[in-house]
Amino acid sequence: MDIFKDSPVIVRGGGDLATGVIYRLRVAGVPVLVLETECPLAVRRAVSVCEAVYEGRCRVEDMECRLISSLDEFDPAVVGVLVDPRGDSIAALRPRILIDAIMAKRATGTARGMAPVTIALGPGFSAPEDVLYVIETMRGHSLGRVITKGAAIPDTKRPGVIMGYGIERLLRAPAEGRLVPRKGIGDLVEAGETVGEIAGHPVRANISGVIRGLIHPSVECRYDMKIGDVDPRGVEDYCFTISDKSLSIAGGVMEAISRSAR
Repeated sequence: MDIFKDSPVIVRGGGDLATGVIYRLRVAGVPVLVLETECPLAVRRAVSVCEAVYEGRCRVEDMECRLISSLDEFDPAVVGVLVDPRGDSIAALRPRILIDAIMAKRATGTARGMAPVTIALGPGFSAPEDVLYVIETMRGHSLGRVITKGAAIPDTKRPGVIMGYGIERLLRAPAEGRLVPRKGIGDLVEAGETVGEIAGHPVRANISGVIRGLIHPSVECRYDMKIGDVDPRGVEDYCFTISDKSLSIAGGVMEAISRSAR
């Protein structure tokens, strides 16, 4: 499509839901630049592009991602990850397509005038006032739908239910400080088992399953913040592959881009 000509698609945010979008764009041959913060808070790090901020590079399924320090280092053949939380590079690149995938559940500074095609994932934005398109991110009948007028379903502050477990799946910080992990992503745990500790306080799994996500050990955690996720299905492969939810949302983004190219 001519809409991709001359500049990459810019995606603000590189968490697990953003990564589904980035992956589908790359499979379609689209160059992508991801803008991230200095300290990403993603817990599903094995399937999050933002892990490159910590490791310098990462691989999500068959997609290569690399941290760059300036726009001069961007290589269209690889997903570039740039620490630019304010989005200063947006004005410099003047992209045709800008996607807000920060998933902050509130407006994050992305505005419709920043690019000809602006897309936002989830609540916090209204179309067409804030962005051209909003993509529904709530599980259910409307997941992945393109909203051209109005907003996504408001945040319920509760995770999706898997095998009857919702909020029980989450691991939360019992104190302020850094996580010292005893288990890693992909490890099986039993209910009550210690996954790690923060400031001497144990972090215990509420249910049995596989650890699908853990926050990076360098993050300074706040009390009660989400720091991990246990999947009761216990399938290790789910920890290292992009989720059905992420790919459904990505399908909505691809539809929105196709609409704008007509």
